[in-house]
Amino acid sequence: MPDLIQSFQGRDIGFFRTVARLWGIDLTSSELGTAQKELADALLNPATNHDIEKLLPTSSHPALLALIEAGGKIPWAVFTRSFGVLRDAGPGRRDREQIPLNPVSAAEVLYYRGLLSRAFFDTPSGAQEFAYIPEDLAKVLSNLGGSLHAPAEIMGRPAKPKERDRPDPPCDRLLDDATTLLAALRMGQPDPVTRIPAEVIKGFLTAARIITEGVPQIEPVRQFLEATRKIALEQLVQAWVGSSTFNELRQIPELVFEGEWTNDPFLTRGFLITQLEKIPENTWWNLNTFILAIKEIYPDFQRPAGDYDSWFIKRANDGTFLRGFDSWDEVEGTLIRYMVTGPLAWLGAVELAGSTEGRTITAFRIRSKITGKSDAKKIGARLSHAPGADKLHVTSQGKIMIPRVLSRAARYQVARFCDWDEDVPDEYRYRITTRSLEKAVAQGLKVSQLLNLLAKNSAADIPPAFVRSLKRWELKGTEARVESKTILRVDSPEILADLRKSKAGRFLGEVLGPVTVVVKPGAQARVLGALAELGLLAENAVDGNEN
Repeated sequence: MPDLIQSFQGRDIGFFRTVARLWGIDLTSSELGTAQKELADALLNPATNHDIEKLLPTSSHPALLALIEAGGKIPWAVFTRSFGVLRDAGPGRRDREQIPLNPVSAAEVLYYRGLLSRAFFDTPSGAQEFAYIPEDLAKVLSNLGGSLHAPAEIMGRPAKPKERDRPDPPCDRLLDDATTLLAALRMGQPDPVTRIPAEVIKGFLTAARIITEGVPQIEPVRQFLEATRKIALEQLVQAWVGSSTFNELRQIPELVFEGEWTNDPFLTRGFLITQLEKIPENTWWNLNTFILAIKEIYPDFQRPAGDYDSWFIKRANDGTFLRGFDSWDEVEGTLIRYMVTGPLAWLGAVELAGSTEGRTITAFRIRSKITGKSDAKKIGARLSHAPGADKLHVTSQGKIMIPRVLSRAARYQVARFCDWDEDVPDEYRYRITTRSLEKAVAQGLKVSQLLNLLAKNSAADIPPAFVRSLKRWELKGTEARVESKTILRVDSPEILADLRKSKAGRFLGEVLGPVTVVVKPGAQARVLGALAELGLLAENAVDGNEN
């Protein structure tokens, strides 16, 4: 970066006299070049450096501290958004309005004390304007950071009673939805309906290396499903915290993303977790004020360069591009809300609550800090359920009802033999059908395995009739079918014989009797047309029409 002399280039003698007067420095020279060097030497003098802490207004300490902690420079847009504008004023306006004596921002305070400069520097994405401390002055100030006083950060406020009078119970549904999804993937089925979006669950499982490129890994799946709920949740928490592929921003349903720009979900997640650590555990906290505090103190938490124009993000409901800092609430604000009400809640790190007057989440409560392994264990311990607290139930018709807290490994195995019915709260429902058994056998499963699973986990003896039907199917396969077919019924065998001789004869299938025959799929209209050519108007009882 430029040093003080280089940074002072282009400034007038009045500027140097102003800086000297604000620091109490006697500037003896009236010649521009000499005054410039005299002021620079005075600012770099250790004695003057000690006065900086005393003479610099406290309100500007956070701005100088931010520059020191950032290595001496911060993107200009980011700096001025956090610490105020630097008014564009030439010597005339500056002296007439006495701007140095009446600064409107911390940026102006630092500028008119010679501590702040602005210039363009090269970056990987091109030239970018920065606020910076001249290099030689930065070295002198490097030890000053610890003595500067930044105001304490207050990340919002506790929730009022009416903002948390509708609490949601703590939930570890992520484990159950993950079990459902793993079974569907193993069976080659489409993504199932789950409470947490399937793509998000895949993100968690990918981060934990339980699936790779969407394919379940046999041994990791076995270990995950056989682990206690406590240990399984710990595994997902640790994987999520350290993941660079789990991208919360890209999961937000209200937003649409275009272009090839990238964000860094790992750094963003780490930052937000750090801010959550500032909130007391087991205290209900207002969500909106937490988001507002981040906007005011750390608005560029996921855009270090303060660039709000190169990310192509659209509002999903109307396709409007969300660009510029004015869109912060709809992008950054929405991301923070999603992080709290989504992953952090699904992992059991926070509880959520709303108001009985509305449907949105208005408050959250930190259950456990999540920065390390020990914290992951704490979360798991607080959410774990006792395994085997309930048993499954089997009917003689082949319906299976499995409570949510049954062993996840057992439900995973049973599900692979079944067709899936819609589940109800805290219970999963399945049906054994010939089709589901055929799929299971094709994957190398055996009916005997299913019977053993059911016997081991059933609340009562398996109905004997159901056991007999399974064993008989294993020996003889499907012996009866219920089918839907289109049947043609005529008044006499002669009509049927004439129809068989017509061009529509090839569309007739199995003969069911002297005056009834099966019509092949998709050939109904052709048969009706052939009858019309024979001089017969036929009633179409399938859709109630006559032809």
